[in-house]
Amino acid sequence: MRVLVIGAGGVGSAIVPIAARRAFFERMVVADYDPARAAAAVARVAGDERFAAARVDASDAAMVEALVREHAITHVVNAVDPRFVMPIFDGTFAGGADYLDMAMSLSRPHPEAPHEQTGVKLGDEQFAKAVEWEVAGRLALVGIGVEPGLSDVFARYAADHLFDEIDEIGVRDGANLVVEGYDFAPSFSIWTTIEECLNPPVIWEKGRGWYTTAPFSEPEVFEFPEGIGPVECVNVEHEEVLLVPRWVKAARVTFKYGLGDEFIEVLRTIHKLGLDRTDKIRVGGVEVAPRDVVATSLPDPATLGERMHGKTCAGTWVTGRKDGRAREVYLYHVVDNQETMALDGSQAVVWQTAINPVVALELLANGAWSGAGVLGPESFPARPFLDLLTACGPPWGMREG
Repeated sequence: MRVLVIGAGGVGSAIVPIAARRAFFERMVVADYDPARAAAAVARVAGDERFAAARVDASDAAMVEALVREHAITHVVNAVDPRFVMPIFDGTFAGGADYLDMAMSLSRPHPEAPHEQTGVKLGDEQFAKAVEWEVAGRLALVGIGVEPGLSDVFARYAADHLFDEIDEIGVRDGANLVVEGYDFAPSFSIWTTIEECLNPPVIWEKGRGWYTTAPFSEPEVFEFPEGIGPVECVNVEHEEVLLVPRWVKAARVTFKYGLGDEFIEVLRTIHKLGLDRTDKIRVGGVEVAPRDVVATSLPDPATLGERMHGKTCAGTWVTGRKDGRAREVYLYHVVDNQETMALDGSQAVVWQTAINPVVALELLANGAWSGAGVLGPESFPARPFLDLLTACGPPWGMREG
């Protein structure tokens, strides 16, 4: 296996030391628009000759294709913001490689009823090309980070091993992370956070299909495990709701994120001021997208590890019946920032995201997972993934009730 990781930011850089402990690949090229960032990512495993750095413009499908061909790449991992999904997706296909990402092609709200009906959904542009990938015998494994990704694997595991009938699959994400020295410092890409939090959230229900609601709707307090405790969670647009119903039978699928009142208020203010816009405006003699200004003004999430403490939890809450009795479980993965910093020098949120594509790549390399077309994580058997995840890092857990 010869892997190209596109993006040497927080997640792309965190992939490198995790992968370096595994023996399933022959080559891993880390490419970024900034060659210095790619070189710095590879320098984290100095002496491991399997790794190399390169430059790429992720918005240029032809450049992605050329890099794939130059290095005889078999698998491309997209580790950049979702605005670059389609050029990387298309460039990978043109270059003859398989594809993995951790966020799907962007949505566009319904023009007349954005808080009731879906417009262009997350992943629609990729699924529109599914037949091409399938006919070519090639795999695009979409949404294989932590959320989406591990959360989808949990959904498949619950359906296969824990339930006869499922009422609701609800992804619930929460943390008690604190970043010292900053009034506001998101632990993940603010560009992506703005995108998913300010777009209309999607819900799926049997008999109704996908529909939308208002941002930050239906607040609930969810009790997270391993000392994190109660966190208020709200509806947020996320890929799991678009992926899980395609392969797992359930009456309802939701995603709720523990943001906190202050974080939500900041996002609302960004929206009111128009700073979430991605179209460019002229400022003096320069054209710039307001969202890019916000992202550039905030600290790089990859650099926050030394100032951060606490834990982050990703998980899937499932209700239904087993052997005629009601059942409720929460399948989860908790990561402690102190532990990931000590292990790999990566803060918890990006590390927890990065480990999952590495696990998926190894399963593809050893044949435990295989397929063709545009497929989500829940289309594959869950047990091999969860077993290998535990072998590679902190174990996953399950809470009854």
